[in-house]
Amino acid sequence: MPRFHAVVNVMLRKAILDPQGRAVEATLRRLGHHNVADLRIGKRIELTLEGEHNAVHAQLTELAAKVLSNPVMEDVRIEMSELAAEASPEAAA
Repeated sequence: MPRFHAVVNVMLRKAILDPQGRAVEATLRRLGHHNVADLRIGKRIELTLEGEHNAVHAQLTELAAKVLSNPVMEDVRIEMSELAAEASPEAAA
């Protein structure tokens, strides 16, 4: 059965104030990094799923919307790539 590595990137919507991002940006400016602007903090969630591509993608989309993010305040971007099949011990012998 195919296995997939998935990355779910969650960011606050542009219209939502990001106090953590503003605090980090202000600290960077105090440290002399005046060329930094529009800093925003988000979440990156990595997981491995097993199953057929379409079913896994549908499951991941549902997880991202219902569990891993708040769709009212956050935008989600999903990345998914198939993992290479691992050789079984019998095949190596």
